[in-house]
Amino acid sequence: MTVQPAGDGTTFVEFVGERYQVVPGQPFYIGREATLTVDDNPYLHRRFLLLHDENGMWWLTNLGTHLSATVTAADLGFSATLGPGARMPLVFGRTSIVFSAGPTTYEVQVQAGAPAVAPPVGTSTVGGDTTRGVPNFTESQKLAVLVLAEAILRRDGTGASALPSSAKAAARLGWSLTKFNRKLDNVCDKLDLIGVAGMRAGGGRLASNRRLKLVEYALSTGLVSRGDLPMLDAEHVRNTQPPNS
Repeated sequence: MTVQPAGDGTTFVEFVGERYQVVPGQPFYIGREATLTVDDNPYLHRRFLLLHDENGMWWLTNLGTHLSATVTAADLGFSATLGPGARMPLVFGRTSIVFSAGPTTYEVQVQAGAPAVAPPVGTSTVGGDTTRGVPNFTESQKLAVLVLAEAILRRDGTGASALPSSAKAAARLGWSLTKFNRKLDNVCDKLDLIGVAGMRAGGGRLASNRRLKLVEYALSTGLVSRGDLPMLDAEHVRNTQPPNS
């Protein structure tokens, strides 16, 4: 099936200079015989990758049985391998997807905006049972995650800004850097205990890119949402407002 170049849609796929719109509610396939047919390469699956919306965000799923894709958000320094049967949320705005089939390598660019669907119900509750498998977090621990995800949650489909440094995140909350790092360590420890990848490097050391992994996990599970953003201003005021003012 052939698709037409996109108009003004906020989510689109780019391949060899052509842009194709992705519509919420309509699965977008990439492969040898797909919504976007990249090549008639016999080594490439007919339907290799699936881009679709679910619970208020865009997801990329590898439908293949033996091919992997490398997903990269260069402006954030994020890179991950999407193996057969795996899926991941596209939360970083502009994303590059590279994959090889036989002797040929392909690159597809995806600009992921915000699907016009309602966000999951109840994601603003701290320590509830909304998302199975997510441990209970204190309010301050959730704030440590929320402040890292703020720029992405506030975006309007035009792309994501870089995650804040630990110092900027602490200042946003009115915390000391020591307090922020301690809360972040606590969150990563809890997630590491339930098997979330990327929280620690070898030998039990904290992973250097754990903030990116943490934000990806928090958004994909509904741990934080746009509805939580007012918590950041309230926390900043609470910690920076002079007494008796």
